[in-house]
Amino acid sequence: MNTSEVKIILVEPGGALNVGSIARVMKNFALHQLVLVNPQCDYLGEEATRMAVHAKDVLESAVSVATLPQALQGCKRAIATTARTRDFNSPLQSPREVLPWLLEASAQPAALIFGREDRGLSNEELNYAQKFMRIPTDVGYASLNLASAVAISCYELAQFSKNHSLETNTDDNELASLEVVEAYYKQLESLLVSIEYLYPHTASSRMEKFRQLYNRAQLQTQEVAMLRGILRQMQWALTQPGKS
Repeated sequence: MNTSEVKIILVEPGGALNVGSIARVMKNFALHQLVLVNPQCDYLGEEATRMAVHAKDVLESAVSVATLPQALQGCKRAIATTARTRDFNSPLQSPREVLPWLLEASAQPAALIFGREDRGLSNEELNYAQKFMRIPTDVGYASLNLASAVAISCYELAQFSKNHSLETNTDDNELASLEVVEAYYKQLESLLVSIEYLYPHTASSRMEKFRQLYNRAQLQTQEVAMLRGILRQMQWALTQPGKS
């Protein structure tokens, strides 16, 4: 599978020079889907286009959205980048360990998410990913420029795509897209609050554990449909006289 089905998502990028450089390196390695979440710079301005050089088409076709869930629409897998150790059950993996996972036939389309230049991704934003990546750097100076981090990741994706024959998924049970799974999380949270297993003021943090559990399972579309059917039946049962 080639890299064309992988989205590069930048959350609130603040530097036009960075965005232009990222467009250029994406085109170097045949990635063309750039998505910007609430950009904090003029990504079509003179600075960005100057840095993009011959990749202005990548900039001009970039999609700007308000939220990360909107950026992930249609994706089946997502990897989030982070430089800090977080309280997740999934390990922080290197690009060579984790990026091939995005290129499996059953994973397409997929996304690679990068955070803000100054503080990266929030814990809430990390919840939307299924795996987490950290680029190994020297402990003496661990911080990477955003454009450099994207460049390393694009290179690794391109090398794996070129040098490996990836298996093709012939199973009719395709992976559920991330927005389908997100709708299930919302339905589950609503039910758990209604039965007071969760409480509104703590529901978001408690749901992180459910997200981690289901993300590890890599749910298929038909499995999400089954789980949502169970929730609907439970909701119906709770409304029936004498059933509580």
